[in-house]
Amino acid sequence: MAFVITELCRDEKAAVCLDVCPVNCIVRTDTQYVIDPDLCIDCGACELVCPVEAIYFEDDLPYEYQSATLLARNHFRN
Repeated sequence: MAFVITELCRDEKAAVCLDVCPVNCIVRTDTQYVIDPDLCIDCGACELVCPVEAIYFEDDLPYEYQSATLLARNHFRN
C-alpha cells in the first residue's frame, strides 16, 4: 500500500481525490473514501489535493491513524 486515507476524511464530500487519481483506485465506503492498495501507483496526486489533509504515504502515517491501513485492506479483501 502506498497512500492511505485516514478518518479525517469521514463525511468529506469534496472528493477531489477521485478527480485526480489516474488509476481510479479510490472508492467511497459507508463512512469515508479508501484507496485500493493493489491499484495505487504511488503518484501522490490525491495527497496534494485533499482539502482536509487526510491522505498520507503509508510510511509517514501518524500512529493515531494506523487503523486506516487496516480499513482499506479489509475493504478490498477478496
